[in-house]
Amino acid sequence: MAFANQQATVYNDTVVRQFAIMTVVWGVVGMLVGVIIAAQLAWPELNLGIPWLTYGRLRPLHTNAVIFAFGGSALFATVYYVVQRTCQVRLFSDKLASFTFWGWQLVIVAAAVSLPLGFTQGKEYAELEWPIDILITLVWVAYAVVFFGTVGTRKVKHIYVANWFFGAFILAVAILHLVNSAAIPAGPMKSYSAYAGVQDAMIQWWYGHNAVGFFLTAAFLGMMYYFIPKQAGRPVYSYRLSIVHFWALIFTYMWAGPHHLHYTALPDWTQSVGMVFSLILLAPSWGGMINGIMTLSGAWHKLRDDPILRFLIVSLSFYGMSTFEGPMMSIKTVNALSHYTDWTVGHVHSGALGWVGLVTMGSMYYLIPKLFGQKQMYSVKAIEVHFWTATIGIVIYIAAMWIAGVMQGLMWRAINADGTLTYTFVESVKATYPFYVLRLLGGLLYLSGMLIMLWNTLKTATAGRAVDITIPAAVAHA
Repeated sequence: MAFANQQATVYNDTVVRQFAIMTVVWGVVGMLVGVIIAAQLAWPELNLGIPWLTYGRLRPLHTNAVIFAFGGSALFATVYYVVQRTCQVRLFSDKLASFTFWGWQLVIVAAAVSLPLGFTQGKEYAELEWPIDILITLVWVAYAVVFFGTVGTRKVKHIYVANWFFGAFILAVAILHLVNSAAIPAGPMKSYSAYAGVQDAMIQWWYGHNAVGFFLTAAFLGMMYYFIPKQAGRPVYSYRLSIVHFWALIFTYMWAGPHHLHYTALPDWTQSVGMVFSLILLAPSWGGMINGIMTLSGAWHKLRDDPILRFLIVSLSFYGMSTFEGPMMSIKTVNALSHYTDWTVGHVHSGALGWVGLVTMGSMYYLIPKLFGQKQMYSVKAIEVHFWTATIGIVIYIAAMWIAGVMQGLMWRAINADGTLTYTFVESVKATYPFYVLRLLGGLLYLSGMLIMLWNTLKTATAGRAVDITIPAAVAHA
């Protein structure tokens, strides 16, 4: 009876619903742009002579839409959902949480308008101009206040491991964004980087690789650590391993960026440090993968008839493959073959489509029915179809890019007995053409799966009703 005067906790799931729906919507948009630019690489005249539709304008739109609109919305949704339930307390500030939603959507719309118009800083994953960067900073500060405020007011002593990953992701991305985006404004949508030459390149790839390391890896590992045990109905395989691989991962990742700059003007010792840390990174990465997959110990049979669990577990397989491939490609001798080829594109997409895409889809399929008071998605069969469509699409895509990339690397390096190049660059482009068509096919399959998800999500949302979960005071304060 000690809890009689305590009020029940009502979670703020309104903002989770908003971000979850927009995750699916932006996923379709981002992947559609990806399919358009893949088609343009096969048939360049598809830009119709319109400057705003050229590959150079649409490609950064595609990467920003998939990483920050689709992936970002998924992270806002899952972080807000998970932190409330693992801390057994409502979000720290409803108003700030609402601001993060509308502010983030404004960032995305501003990107969708400014990038095709040609307003860009020309930095990978950091193309957006300074006014949008300031808005991103404001949204991110609000996000940090909501997250850490919620953890700080938690009703349980323990901080669940997913929140460690979410917290590291929020802090690291804040630092990366502030340092890399330092610029001197030279007009409403024009600025000059605060850095120059090789320092600019170094800071850009410290940012670029850690955007992958924290935005697309650490944060999604937090997602994995909540949704796989939930969907499998099993505890995390090893809690000790989760903490060890957390600290190893966040320490090691920060140093791996120079592997993007092998054989450039960057000092040779810096390149070597990047390579060594990239190789070390294999251990904590695989620690996370093994921990996630082994969580299914004693429940492997569930994979046969649970397509959501299949999304989550297969995403970890792609994560394991990508985090083996990345360190291997960072070795200087391997990099001499792979650098500037489509092998790199295949590697990025095995991580993006296979790891980030599938774990997001699995998490959304878990979340969305609960947010709308449903036992399951409108169509479980559609989830099954989506899984196979997406998986086959990924395999076609990355296999085509691997073959094209190794072929390009070998053709560029081939020399005749007299020391002249065996092939012209144009010959390598011509040889790559069939693989560009295959890549387009893989992308179309992946996009079609996303469209199935959009239909299933809308049907689930309209069939149900928005519900806010309440937990009794006795549970909240136990």
